[in-house]
Amino acid sequence: MTMDMGGMHSSGSSSAMSMPMVFTTDHSTPLYSSAWTPNGTGSYAGTCIFLIVLAVISRVLQAYRHVLETKWHDKAIKRRYVVIAGETAEQREKQLGFGEAEKSEEAVLTARGLEERVRVLRTSGRGIEIQPWRFSTDLPRACVFVVQAGVGYLLMLAVMTLNVGYFLSVLAGLFVGEIACGRYAQMDDGHH
Repeated sequence: MTMDMGGMHSSGSSSAMSMPMVFTTDHSTPLYSSAWTPNGTGSYAGTCIFLIVLAVISRVLQAYRHVLETKWHDKAIKRRYVVIAGETAEQREKQLGFGEAEKSEEAVLTARGLEERVRVLRTSGRGIEIQPWRFSTDLPRACVFVVQAGVGYLLMLAVMTLNVGYFLSVLAGLFVGEIACGRYAQMDDGHH
């Protein structure tokens, strides 16, 4: 069985279009496209340095995203308030049955020239709480996630070339990135 595939002849086996399934140390392994093929030791080293920097950026993005999520959560918690109808905060807390996890204080909320007495609720715990959808939070969250996923996929493609230098460069970059900003990131990141 012989088929013509764009000038390439292929028999029943896929030997004409096979990729090596073993690690290689070839310094001319293409990265992302045939246009990015190192043609010497210097360009190969430059490609490896690029992969190290890209892996560090991956870890920085994860830490940045976690810091943003924490900031948005704290801001959402501070945004909660309940209108008071002529009661003190202590009387209202007893009626609503707030525990020690939620603290409140009275404040005056002004909107469109109208003043209302409200009680601002703050939760000290970090329980699972789904926040309402907000354009100012969810659009940046989605943008940061897409960039983070794109960088992760680029790193995955580099590792899939099975080039030892590329593979070790990605690992070195993840190591350096984790040392630099791992304390800011979540413990369970879900993907790499």
